[in-house]
Amino acid sequence: MASTRLDPIDRKILAELQADGRMTNVELAKRVGISAPPCLRRVRTLEESGYIRGYHADVDSHELGFEVQVFANVGLASQAEADLSAFEDKCRAWPLVRECHMLNGEVDFILKCVAPDLSSFQSFLTGELLTTPNVASVKTSLVIRQAKDSPGVPFDVLEERLAKSA
Repeated sequence: MASTRLDPIDRKILAELQADGRMTNVELAKRVGISAPPCLRRVRTLEESGYIRGYHADVDSHELGFEVQVFANVGLASQAEADLSAFEDKCRAWPLVRECHMLNGEVDFILKCVAPDLSSFQSFLTGELLTTPNVASVKTSLVIRQAKDSPGVPFDVLEERLAKSA
């Protein structure tokens, strides 16, 4: 388990930054119980090691006029690695596709898409996604409402697992 290389202070830093990535280093140091200079060194090490990939604002898509959220289940005709990679490259280029996950099972990929309105999504669906080489099937589900959106990982679960294995 990769997290065993991190000590409890590193994990606490990650948990705090995941909850609020805008806090000052002084506030972060206070919350994790160390002084500011070693806290900053630890944060930089966590960034350099890849545990922290970046910092982002949690933007409300509805406030910006993106009223439609859709999950698209995509089946490909071929699952050869070159074909999978080609599809992933297409997904990275489509602005409406916000997430792309390759799955195991009946569906090859699930895409999370946002659009200003249903006709914009339909244009993307019929003009881009369905016409992409190797796409054999697409089944879409329109999101009615979102009950939970928690980014990152549940650090309390991680700490419980580590305590049991110690």
